[in-house]
Amino acid sequence: MPCPSNSISYNGSQCACAVGYILNQTAASCVLFAANSTISTDGGINSYALNFPETFFSFDSIRKFTQSQAVFLEATLVLLLSWFCCCLFLRFMKLGNDGRSIWFRLRWWISRLDVCFATRHWLDDQKVVKKRKTELGGMFSMASWILFVGLFAALLYQTISNRSIEVHNVRATNAPDLAAFKNDMEFNVTAVSSMSCSNLRDLGTLVTGNPGFIDYRVTPLSKFGNYSCRNTSIGPTITLRCSNCQPLEDNLYISWQFVDLPNNPAAAVGFQFNLSTRSHASKKYVSFVSGTLKNGSSFDDTPVTFRGNTTNILKFSLFPQIYHNHHDLRLIQPLFHEFVPGSFFSDESQLRSSLENSKDGMLNTTLYINFLSAYIVEIDNQNVAGPVSFLADLGGLYCICIGIFFYLLVQFEFRIKKLRNEDIVLRRIRNRRKAQDRWDKLRKYVMYTWGCKALEDYYESIDEGSGCVNCGTQSVHRNGSSHKRRQQETVISFNRKLSLPKKTLVQECSDTVGSVKSFTLGTTPNPEESSSHSAVRPPLQMESLGSTKDGKQQFVHASKEDSCPPKALTPTIDDIIPPPPSLELKDASEMDMSDVQKNLRSLHEYNVMLREKLVATQSLFRSLATKSTESQT
Repeated sequence: MPCPSNSISYNGSQCACAVGYILNQTAASCVLFAANSTISTDGGINSYALNFPETFFSFDSIRKFTQSQAVFLEATLVLLLSWFCCCLFLRFMKLGNDGRSIWFRLRWWISRLDVCFATRHWLDDQKVVKKRKTELGGMFSMASWILFVGLFAALLYQTISNRSIEVHNVRATNAPDLAAFKNDMEFNVTAVSSMSCSNLRDLGTLVTGNPGFIDYRVTPLSKFGNYSCRNTSIGPTITLRCSNCQPLEDNLYISWQFVDLPNNPAAAVGFQFNLSTRSHASKKYVSFVSGTLKNGSSFDDTPVTFRGNTTNILKFSLFPQIYHNHHDLRLIQPLFHEFVPGSFFSDESQLRSSLENSKDGMLNTTLYINFLSAYIVEIDNQNVAGPVSFLADLGGLYCICIGIFFYLLVQFEFRIKKLRNEDIVLRRIRNRRKAQDRWDKLRKYVMYTWGCKALEDYYESIDEGSGCVNCGTQSVHRNGSSHKRRQQETVISFNRKLSLPKKTLVQECSDTVGSVKSFTLGTTPNPEESSSHSAVRPPLQMESLGSTKDGKQQFVHASKEDSCPPKALTPTIDDIIPPPPSLELKDASEMDMSDVQKNLRSLHEYNVMLREKLVATQSLFRSLATKSTESQT
């Protein structure tokens, strides 16, 4: 059968992948091993001295979006500029005189935000310091807080990221110190190739000590731990596990080799490794080192294929460490030290010659482990910034923010005199609006309580020639029962229109044409009488409604055709103006709302009586004037 793509043929009928290529079983073709030579290591120990950042949020995820303190400072600058632009825009908007516009409300609430400089505004000499809030002070107060919050976030970021340092202390060890290190270790080494575990040979021997020295020993690998081989998609993986082992020997050598099989030569394009250690007592912490070796990790990126008698050595170091900041955790740290490449080929012709040579039909690999048992590293964390230094930095930031904008406030008020008392304009507009709102509430209360159409214009029909207008009113009732009950009470009118006196003034004239009708509120006059009167009665000069003490109201009609003046009125007891009513005054503790309403009702009735007398007198004068004019005519 033909060889797959990117492969070479040798010995006439056998195939092998080209230099740097690995067989893909799925695609049945050779592909280039393009992985980079990378080595990663991780101590596996949580370096945070405090646990609350990890509890509430992942600080590492935030660090991806906030790479430095410049992000916080830039965001703070953007917020400051936006705030200043907003306040400057509102300065050019008109306040209005009613205090109900949206611009006045926004500027008023900005002045209410003056929490930092309310008692530090410009004041003339010999004046008592008073607390007043201005729009300029509110703007600078919020700006100072924005700057403080931004700087505080930057300080907190620095404190969390650089709050502690790791201190390493190296000391010499003896046998009891090393005997306390009991870890579970696992070694995984993969030969990146097209081989399988069937190519594996000579795995099972452990060499300790240095060859040629007195401590040189050869022992079975099973005494150290369990070992196995498994096939993966990228090649055979050698796994060595040691549970609760104590590597007291300084040097350990574990070797194995892969041999040629028909149509499956012993060759590799790289190595992958993963060494991890875990405390036997605590499974929480893991320390590992892993990586990929290609081109000897020291050559250029030219693809190569490892094959031949010379062994490939992977050197690792095991370093004992004691973490005092984690309850004296004893963990062995694996470190990748060096890779010594063996026989390899970078030319296609050389690789074909090696494949045709039976002496090169192997791939030797040695795992060299150096246990650095002479010293132990003790690790502890020391806080760089304590709580006292953090609070000192925080107080310094606050003073700086307040000081900057306080200086700007003083300069603005010193150079612009209008800004020294700018709060007066806002307060006058707001007080005027609040007074208007309270007056509207009082009017609604009066109208709801006594059922009056309050605050109407005086004498709406004076221009039409009438002396008064009909102003009979009824109480506002919320239900039928209250309507019946209030009909029995005295009707109190706050209407500013005219009303007749309690007792109707009846004038006796010789040629009287008009008539007087009285009826009770809520009843209608006799239809026959009303129709006869409406038929013969001329247009009214004056029609008014008066209220009496017994709840009845009377209409008085003064005709324009009254030809004689009224008779001389004899003064009666009703013409005498009575004295004002006496008010019941009590102490402030004994006074209640009912007493106040009673006094107001007495004063109101007295005023109504005076007004009715005045209206009656005015009607009399007008009637006399009309009669005089007609007699002259």
